Amino acid sequence: MVNSGGSEIRLTESRALPTDTTEDVRARGAGAGRQVAVLPVGSFEQHGRYLPLATDTLVACAIAREVAAAFPVHLLPPVTISCSHEHAAWPGTVSISSVTLHAVVRDIADSLRRSGVDTLVLINGHGGNYVLGNVVQESSAAGARMALFPAVEDWETAREAAGVETSLLTDMHAGEIETSILLHTDPEYLRPGYETSDFVADDRRHLLSLGMSAYTKSGVIGRPSRASAEKGKELLASLADSFGAYFSLLTSDSGVPMVPLVPRVPPAVDPH
Repeated sequence: MVNSGGSEIRLTESRALPTDTTEDVRARGAGAGRQVAVLPVGSFEQHGRYLPLATDTLVACAIAREVAAAFPVHLLPPVTISCSHEHAAWPGTVSISSVTLHAVVRDIADSLRRSGVDTLVLINGHGGNYVLGNVVQESSAAGARMALFPAVEDWETAREAAGVETSLLTDMHAGEIETSILLHTDPEYLRPGYETSDFVADDRRHLLSLGMSAYTKSGVIGRPSRASAEKGKELLASLADSFGAYFSLLTSDSGVPMVPLVPRVPPAVDPH
């Protein structure tokens, strides 16, 4: 569509939102000992000149849809704005505080429990959402069933399975992984330029203090030129396979103590 100023506004399709009815949720839970909900958490931040601001949300939703296609989970609509403060130097980026994101996730988990869904998995699409790890740790310590997915290990397994050439350290933002996933799921949202936008900045030890603009002028850190739709497809398939271990643990009634499932994401690395 074109706005009143004459510029084009590209809107995503409604497939980002789940279409279950309340009866669908009731039927799914009827034969299950424990209901599991999955909440995609994305962001609204710059991704260079060729990927949309909503990239992390699109990626989180793609992972969540893949999971929901393989496991009987309650798919929730995404959280679309999160903690993107490191991208504040670029127009269009919007953030909320970590305190707000923490409260939103806790409120969602509390609401789900009141409606009979006692287990929540956060599908995180933005590596800067460090607070999600705190939410999971605190909730698990209090006796709730919650997990954060994918972990760094899950991304590494998916990277190898898909033949992604760039390491997770180098593939920090708008690189081979994100571009591949969108080439597979949402190619219509890519703009020209990813083929010529490779940029590497592996030493980012002051990222939290200085932000992304200290390390990249384009907003890109990674090698998007090596992306492909086939790699995106294989990445998602591998992540769905990895989710099986989370589902088994969270739905187990074996009496084994719950172990907080929290990805180990170093502060200077955003593999997605």
